Amino acid sequence: MTEMDPKAIQDITLVVETLLRQRQDKFQIMLDQIIGRINDMSSRIDHLEKNIADLMTQAGVEDLEGEKDSNCT
Repeated sequence: MTEMDPKAIQDITLVVETLLRQRQDKFQIMLDQIIGRINDMSSRIDHLEKNIADLMTQAGVEDLEGEKDSNCT
């Protein structure tokens, strides 16, 4: 096996480090986007749950459910 030139080793190391850094940067961007989307979806779900609870209250559904529970006992 032949020995590699120290300059060639240094060049290969630099290329590999650059590629790894680029991949890490790309991964971080994707991670930030995913976390942002998860947070957005969480806010939407919270808002939807609140709207459903408000609609149920307006329709008197909560009272009916409470009456069903008391009639069963």
